[in-house]
Amino acid sequence: MMTDGVRDEHELVPLVSEQYNGSLSRGQLCLSEASGSDSRCASSGDMPTDVPESQNDIARGAADSSSENSSALVVSTGSTGVSLFQGLVNRARRTVRGSADDIGWLQRDPAMPPVEDGTERFTEILDSIGHGVHRLPKSMIYLLVPGLFSNHGPLYFSDTKTYFSKLGLTCHIAKIHSESSVEKNATELRDYIEEIYWGSNKRIMLLGHSKGGIDAAAALSMYWPDLKDKVAGLVLAQSPYGGSPIASDILRQGQLGDYFNVRKLMEIVISKVIKGDLQALEDLTYDKRREFLKKHPLPKELPVVSCHTEAKISPAVLATLSHVAHAELGQATKLPVMMPLGAAMATCAQLLQIRYGQKSDGLVTCCDAEVPGSVVVRPKRKLDHAWMVYSSLNDDPSEANASQVCEALLQLLMEIEQRKKHEVGAKDE
Repeated sequence: MMTDGVRDEHELVPLVSEQYNGSLSRGQLCLSEASGSDSRCASSGDMPTDVPESQNDIARGAADSSSENSSALVVSTGSTGVSLFQGLVNRARRTVRGSADDIGWLQRDPAMPPVEDGTERFTEILDSIGHGVHRLPKSMIYLLVPGLFSNHGPLYFSDTKTYFSKLGLTCHIAKIHSESSVEKNATELRDYIEEIYWGSNKRIMLLGHSKGGIDAAAALSMYWPDLKDKVAGLVLAQSPYGGSPIASDILRQGQLGDYFNVRKLMEIVISKVIKGDLQALEDLTYDKRREFLKKHPLPKELPVVSCHTEAKISPAVLATLSHVAHAELGQATKLPVMMPLGAAMATCAQLLQIRYGQKSDGLVTCCDAEVPGSVVVRPKRKLDHAWMVYSSLNDDPSEANASQVCEALLQLLMEIEQRKKHEVGAKDE
């Protein structure tokens, strides 16, 4: 079938095969005799057996030898051509298909526990915070875990840490190299948690954003026997717990991008420019997440809240730049940085919507951010992936800011932790 002058990919392979098979049949006798001592090429109806004696016979023998070599060349070239073409078609199919079969795999896996919707309760808590009611206990320590590339922009969670301090709460931002692999950061977080606990004798609630949530979850799943008495619960905000279509589409082997060394380019950017590890991005692919979660599932007794949002996709957002973010330098210096984050997130969200039909915050699809067995928060408010960290300076005062959202998520986590304690106590009785 012809589509806009281009033949359908399923018809191209048979077409090429027929052309080469025709050439093969015309020269197959030459090919079959090439292995014998007689180098002459003859048709099935004329099979001379004696050596050529005349000049004409010699000329004919030379011509037949040339035909023999030509036929062998056609066979070789034809085989290689079909192989290369089929490989190109396979790469094209894999590239076009992308992550369509992977997105949402956690929800389709019958072995995974179901989630509980905590959106309504979260909304109630957020509303009470807006009216000045704060219930987070001072008997806990709150550890915020930043995500990928947090070392190369305005300080992650700095406003939230300041906000918590004003409430009289002890809050830390984990000092990890966010571009390191998940397992490396998990080990560093374990050490960090133990150091905080032994220095304060207070249990810790963790809130990880984006890859920070993945790193925090990995620490708890890998080292739970060491941490179970020190950690009260975990919040994963906009974390690609099931995997990321963007990371997978960039790094998947056998795509058209292999011809342009996309993987090598990403490795250079991350290792040489950002001083990170390509493994950090690779750990967010669907294949790696499946492999890791099979080996290190989250403990069932751990209280977990997961939260995801949708980016606002509109012409106005796509055409505007994000507001000025600030990077702290030294004690009192601030550097304004213009970052088109809102427009970038909206563009990515639109691409994921068009290509896969999936809603996202611009980087993480909603279904991949829902942690099995967790209480899930699905806010109706449109917020992109960057909003949680670089909350705009002139947000609508009638709406909750990022720090208040973090407080509400942690308060919901506290309630779940208390409920689990009550359930365990009831079972013991």
